[in-house]
Amino acid sequence: MSADEQKEKNTGGQDTDMKRREILKGLATLPALGAFFASLWAKYRRDAIKKSNLLQDLVVEKKAPAVVSGLSNSKHLNIGVIGYGGRGSHLVRGAGFATKGWVDDASKRFKENKLDKAFPTFMSQEDLNCSLVGVCDLFDVRANQAIDASQNEDRPGGKSKETAIRYKRYTDLLANKDIDAVIVATPDHWHSRITIDAAKAGKNVYCEKGLTRTFDEAINVYDTVKETGITFQLGHQNRQVEANEKAKQIYDQGLLGPVNLVEIATNRNSPWGAWVWGIHPEGNAQTIDWDTFQEPVDKKNRIPFGEEALKRFFRWRCWFDYGTGLSGDLLSHDFDAINQIMDLGIPKYASSTGGIYYYKDGRDVPDVWNATFEYPEKDLTILYSATLSSNDPRGNRIMGHDATMQMGGQSGGGSVHGFIVKADSESTRYRERLDSGIINTQYPIYTYSPGSKQIDGVTSATSKY
Repeated sequence: MSADEQKEKNTGGQDTDMKRREILKGLATLPALGAFFASLWAKYRRDAIKKSNLLQDLVVEKKAPAVVSGLSNSKHLNIGVIGYGGRGSHLVRGAGFATKGWVDDASKRFKENKLDKAFPTFMSQEDLNCSLVGVCDLFDVRANQAIDASQNEDRPGGKSKETAIRYKRYTDLLANKDIDAVIVATPDHWHSRITIDAAKAGKNVYCEKGLTRTFDEAINVYDTVKETGITFQLGHQNRQVEANEKAKQIYDQGLLGPVNLVEIATNRNSPWGAWVWGIHPEGNAQTIDWDTFQEPVDKKNRIPFGEEALKRFFRWRCWFDYGTGLSGDLLSHDFDAINQIMDLGIPKYASSTGGIYYYKDGRDVPDVWNATFEYPEKDLTILYSATLSSNDPRGNRIMGHDATMQMGGQSGGGSVHGFIVKADSESTRYRERLDSGIINTQYPIYTYSPGSKQIDGVTSATSKY
């Protein structure tokens, strides 16, 4: 009796560590064997053990990252929101508060199209046992919408215990001792000042990126948060994405080999993507506190209220007086994701170039921007490339000696869209499998797609990917 036959006998005829269908799938995806699948059926049992061992060797452990379940928050929290625009309203919905208009519209869309999951997703959120009790926004329309959201009974957990109070100045909101935490979702030029003042007032803070616009501001925020001991979180949209955790598993196990170059790309090609947003018809000198809006701006750059001020109020990301450009607005998300995967920290050198080549609309923020970040102690360079006039989906790439991880491939970056890993034709780690034809560089050896419970190993054109 052969060793393989003896091993099969010892297992009682059961598949070793793999279900029958998984082995069949693996056989079908091997380029060298796929064409002869029918003829392999007769000797399936013997080859199954060999194939099982091969897949076990390549597939990383299928462990999901730890998740927070059943928060069971026994303490009722009172929260305030400072800035209730696009991001602020989105974050407040995440806390369980949406305007009646948003709920009615989302509910209608769901009734018309069951694939539109905004309404059931919102209503199925866990009740976080909190109330929206304070709002500060410099635009009356937005402030009133936040108050409406605080009163709306259509929410996870039912009617809120409180109705939000409108504050004209954020410092007055912070002075309310009943407020436990604040969401800071103002334009970027207010982030550091409000965060520091909130921390000194003993409020816990969730602040949208970009946190600051200067190095000195970053140091001041860091020191204040540490000194006061508050709970602080910076809002990056990819921080809770499971794909990054899966990508980290692969990177940490050395399956890419030594990595010396990472490419990050942002592509957009629409006025909205370039921050040319609509000007609200109710925006005027009576409904907008323009003087407070530009209070942190250098005095020589302040302008009186008028048509230009309206553009800057609603399209603030187009000017460095208020925003952080492609670096703070878009690169920050993907840089955070790469740092989460590779644990890189702060680069030793950074340089950038760019210009305003397409949107000649008075902005001073580049619409094409490239940057280089050097980590000589890690033998690594990160390249960033961005354009707001092409939607070509480049995605992000971590390039190793043995394999390259391609993340995303959707406009605006893409680490949240899953990833594939392809072996390098000159790989040392996979040399034997490359030479034998087991690995084909045209096809991924690993894939991960949004919603998947695991990483797929040894894949090809016939796989789920």
